[in-house]
Parts: sequence; structure tokens; C-alpha cells
Amino acid sequence: MFAQKLSQHSAKVFFDAVHSADTVSGTTHNFYRYPARFSPLFARAAIEIFTSPGDVVLDPFMGGGTTLVEARLAGRHGIGADINELAVFLAQVKTTLFSVYDLSAVYDWVLSLRGFLSLRNHVSEAQSSKRYQYNLSSRRTWRIRKVISLILGYIFELRVPSQERLARCALLKTAQWALDCRTRIPSVEEFRKRFLSNIVVISAGAIEFANSLLASNGVLPVISCLKRSAIGIDKEEIFRVLPPPKLILTSPPYAGVHVLYHRWQLNGRQETPAPFWIANISDSHGESFYTMGSRKQQELTNYYDQLSRSFQSIAGIADKSTILVQMVGFSKPNDQLERYLAIIKEAGLREIKFSNLSNAPDGRLWRCVPNRKWYATRERSSASSKEVVLFHKRA
Repeated sequence: MFAQKLSQHSAKVFFDAVHSADTVSGTTHNFYRYPARFSPLFARAAIEIFTSPGDVVLDPFMGGGTTLVEARLAGRHGIGADINELAVFLAQVKTTLFSVYDLSAVYDWVLSLRGFLSLRNHVSEAQSSKRYQYNLSSRRTWRIRKVISLILGYIFELRVPSQERLARCALLKTAQWALDCRTRIPSVEEFRKRFLSNIVVISAGAIEFANSLLASNGVLPVISCLKRSAIGIDKEEIFRVLPPPKLILTSPPYAGVHVLYHRWQLNGRQETPAPFWIANISDSHGESFYTMGSRKQQELTNYYDQLSRSFQSIAGIADKSTILVQMVGFSKPNDQLERYLAIIKEAGLREIKFSNLSNAPDGRLWRCVPNRKWYATRERSSASSKEVVLFHKRA
């Protein structure tokens, strides 16, 4: 264990960012509400404090790509990896530099759909897409499924791949709003209006992102989104080209906490894989694939095994100047944190504590999660609603 100290200014900025309850917003961060994402303020503070322009930032569990967006905005090269193809899709869209022409083309395309989204119109779909519409044909949801199908039937009119991905992202955002954990399913007309307004919102975010990048007057940093596990990531070719990351900023799946990274929840306990249908990507896995194992306390063996192998690979990328910053949570912190830390130590990483960042007797920085929708519990005071920020360096 090594104790260090940040400057007074850096400590305050980081502490405030960790405890911020602000809604996730700004630039491309509101393109989609990815589950269990951390705040852009937290990512921004970590990147500004622990790196310099031109450095490499790695997120081996990148989720919705918050780390990569903030890395690119700060002039750092960003590398992210995730086993979830939906996460890779979102991170790629959110870090893309769209032109005004791209945004105008997508907006004009949406306006052109007005006369073609009648529920009376016929939908011709490939058999492969129907398996992703599971649980969408109920009395409450079939109309939304039909209008999504109609929109997707015309999406290939967008000939430029980046424009198509942006349109799919706006449709994802709209469908998530309409279906995920909703007690009232909106009407088709409400859905159409929301889709158009989301195109406007996403375009504004894309313009803000582009303006921030172009205002830096520097070389655009490299951004790489890898669809792969963190296990073996040290063998990726990109690490032969770029220097070791100065910062590894991430949030691995939480031990024993149930989060749906790949599906939306309908009508209580029903689930749908519709996000993969809308994004035109594939998925054939269950919840345990994305959370590295069962959420049951007595069946966490696979979780710890995959975690150990992941950190062995992550440590293989780091050098002595690399700092690993994690935001993690546990269903039972008293039992699981000790084992979690032991796994990281076995990988060759030593814990660092910043004496002017601690807010708990154990010398670590803890926070209570604001407004997070855990499926495991609705109680704010429960263990799974608390997170801790951990710092490590190579031993």
C-alpha cells in the first residue's frame, strides 16, 4: 500500500466529479442511456489530472464509450474494448466526427418518412431480424414494433455508413425511451415526434463534439473501439504502435449485481434483445456472458476467474508510469472487495491511496449512486448502490 497526495485543486476537482449527481449530458454522451455508465465529469477529471495531451487512455470495459469521448475531446488517444457489440457500436458512433452534410442528410431523410409510417403499410423483414423482436408483439407493444420496422425498412436510403449508424442510434434512443422499463407505452404519433426530436438533439450533440475537436487546432487523436474481451488484450497490434497507456480508466462488471447490458426490460420481468435488431448487429449470449458470470453469491467463481485473467492482461499493457483508476461496486462489499483487491495484487498491481481524497475509514473514496436503476434493488442505502474508486500502479 502506498499513500500519495494530489494537489489541493486536483483533489477538489476529482472529489466533486466523483460525487456529482448531474444528469449525464453534453456533446455525444446523451446519444443513448447505456446501463451502469459513469459520469463524463469523472472521466474528464481523471484524464485531465493523470494524463497530458497526446497520451494514451485505455478502457478495457468501455461500455457506452464515455472514456473514449472524453479522451478524444481532451486530445488523448483512446482505446476501448468490450465484448458487447452494442457497446462497440455506440462508442464508435459517439466518437465519430460528423460533418454538417451528414447531419443534414439524416434530418432530411427523417422528414421524408412522414408519409410512409402508417401502420397499414406492409413490412417485409428478413427472418434473422425476427428473433430480436422477442416479446415485442404484445397488445401493448406491437404498434411500436411495427413503426420501428417501417423506419428500418427505409434506413438503407442513407448510402453513407456513418449516416446510417447515426440514424440507427437515434432510433435506439427513441425505442429505449418508448419501451425500456415503461409503465405506459407511448402512441405511434408520440414515437414519431420523439424520433424527430432525438435526431435534433443528437445532431446538436454531434456539432458540439465536432466544434470542440476542431477548436483544439491539433492533430485528431487516434480512437480505436475493439470488440473483444479484456483477456488477452495485451496482444493487440495497436499496443505495438502506440506507447503504453498513461491512464487505464474503467468500470468492470460489478460482482453479484444484476445489470442488463444487452436487453431492455418490458412489462415487468419480460426482456427483449431489440437493441441488436435496431443497431443491425448480432447477439447470441445471455446475461452471464456480459457480467462475467452469475450474480449469485455462491456462484461467483467464473466472475473471479475472468477478472483475474483480465487484470493479468491489463497489467501486461501497463508500464511504471501507468495509473489504473476504477469505479467499481459490489453486492456484498465486505466479502467481495477483499477478494477483488487480492486478484489485482496477484496481477502485479499495487494499490495507491490519496490521503486527501479519502472519505471513509478504509482510506478509500466511496460514493452513493444517484438515480441509478439497479435491477437487483431499488434501495439507495443498499450495498449495490455504493461504489468505490480504486487506484493502482504496477508493483
